[in-house]
Amino acid sequence: MKTVWSGVLDDAGFLGRLYDLDALPSDDPRFRTAAGDIVQHRVRNPLDWEDDWIFYDPRFGLADSDDALLRFLAEMLHPYVRTDLAEVERLRTFLNAVLAHDGYEIVKIDDISGAPIFGAHRIGSGVRGSMKNLIFAAIGPKPEIVLDDALNNDLRIVKHEQACLVYDRPLAPYGLTWRDLASWWADREKLTGQPDRAIWRSLHQRLLASIDNDAERRIFDAYARRYPALGADIPALVPQVYLHYDPYTQTRYQPGTSPLQRQRMDFLLLLPHRVRVVIECDGQQHYAEDTGRASPRRYAAMMAEDRDLRLKGYEVYRFGGAELTDTTATQQRLGTFFDRLAERYSA
Repeated sequence: MKTVWSGVLDDAGFLGRLYDLDALPSDDPRFRTAAGDIVQHRVRNPLDWEDDWIFYDPRFGLADSDDALLRFLAEMLHPYVRTDLAEVERLRTFLNAVLAHDGYEIVKIDDISGAPIFGAHRIGSGVRGSMKNLIFAAIGPKPEIVLDDALNNDLRIVKHEQACLVYDRPLAPYGLTWRDLASWWADREKLTGQPDRAIWRSLHQRLLASIDNDAERRIFDAYARRYPALGADIPALVPQVYLHYDPYTQTRYQPGTSPLQRQRMDFLLLLPHRVRVVIECDGQQHYAEDTGRASPRRYAAMMAEDRDLRLKGYEVYRFGGAELTDTTATQQRLGTFFDRLAERYSA
């Protein structure tokens, strides 16, 4: 069966979803822009150009740019372009078999009324599996956690539950946005129906209360300024997230053994394609003894934990405490970092 790349749309309608056709030049002297000659040669006279003309037209860059081609292929599966879900899945399976040779795959990143929206990413990026437990923003005593259902990896907090937050909704394919987190918070705190800004302020204050040092607070505040500036659909910066859980205190360890390293991450971003970004703020305790002397042992333990996280698919970014002093330069540094991070991981 022949597959038309523009789906239920004509060529101009499809390409107009990806490109500003009135900003691209025409190859036909009778028309001023690409929109004119595409309508002339593919809508009014569809036999003028071969069906695969788009892959050779340098105006669209499909032969020269992986990003352009991947966006094009993912758009071929959009619900507005292709309405038969069985056809969508057959085409996605075929495309993934071809793209795998170049290290890419097309995966679901969102949906519209139950119909999937797809994007492309590199195979092997992101964390395998689905998020089961998001425990974060603890204040005061450490929560005590038990396995409630070991077969399903279901956890239950049996002590100090009120000291932490537990996000108990499924993680969307596009990750966890500030809007999602605020919606959950509004339901939890019975704030539904309140103005968005009031809900955001309440959530922000609760998260901020879990951060107990100025350097981490500057990271959190720098990112929080992005919500009103860029909108609530950017990823939420989640503070103090439990990565491991160690039920024992230091005194209960046998000589020569030690507790689990890094039981909590300073910050976590849950992005599309199962990408999870860890941001850490390194104080002196990460690389020095309590006396202030440099500690190769502590530094090595931190690096070993970073390697383990990266091998599991997490991305780790570290800031030294000296980078996060209360200066204008720090604000600029953090703003630039988050801008570049958003650019790198944009869907």
